[in-house]
Amino acid sequence: MNAPATIDFQPTSRSPDDLAITVRDRRFARGAVPKRWWLNDDPVATAWFNALSATFPRGEAFFIESVKAHRDGAPPKLAAEIRAFVKQEVNHTREHIVFNKLAESAGYDIEFIDRRVEEMLALTKGRPQILNLAATMALEHFTAMLGQELLTQPSHLHGAAGDLGELWRWHSAEEVEHKGVAYDTWLHATRDWSRFKRWKVKSIMMLIVTKRFIGHRVGDMAELLAQDGLTGLKWKWEIASYLLLKPGFLRRIFPQWCAYFMPGFHPWNHDDRSLIRLYESEFPDAVMPAE
Repeated sequence: MNAPATIDFQPTSRSPDDLAITVRDRRFARGAVPKRWWLNDDPVATAWFNALSATFPRGEAFFIESVKAHRDGAPPKLAAEIRAFVKQEVNHTREHIVFNKLAESAGYDIEFIDRRVEEMLALTKGRPQILNLAATMALEHFTAMLGQELLTQPSHLHGAAGDLGELWRWHSAEEVEHKGVAYDTWLHATRDWSRFKRWKVKSIMMLIVTKRFIGHRVGDMAELLAQDGLTGLKWKWEIASYLLLKPGFLRRIFPQWCAYFMPGFHPWNHDDRSLIRLYESEFPDAVMPAE
């Protein structure tokens, strides 16, 4: 009689042994004159990216602290990747602070987004650090999916004012590059857990994160459009169309989102370093050692 089938919840891979996480210390939009609809004169596309950027300074500080909290005892390779991850995220924070100030100078009030992120992060104080790492891991998967989409489909950023499109491509390349760090830190921190417990906790957290991420970004876009006087069913439809139809950001990343729940998932099961190499070939002088 055949033995019952079992499901292996253990990831089938880790980050590539030859993966090098580098720091690309670039600066953007210094001295730029703010333009209200900076992305191809499209208020909806502008609202999407403005809403994302407004969450990054506090969000990435949270990512850094969540990963650093579990670095003790990490093997040398992972410890080095965590250090590089931190440096990349610090640079991302710096550049998105500049970006957010441009949005404010163009007349947008984005403080309500930052304030809500601050309030949500306050709720994480005092809870087990491992849950903060699980949330970070889920959100890092979102940023990696969005980064891959921006690098795969350059048309998303066509018509961007000045070098703002380059800011997002730079950020995307580094999100793809360090997409496995939070996940490998999670595997290290939960090494004594059962495979099923690890899978269950990360899956539940992804569902919670997804509901909040999408709900808040849609609400943020609606509020930013309202500041332009663009309200009503027509503009709700425009938001839905942008996210689900054309260009369809959320529709296009949905298969990658589903993969997160598969037994044996690891971010580097899909090796997309070719996107990073493509970016680096355009900006070789921007690369510097991480150590």
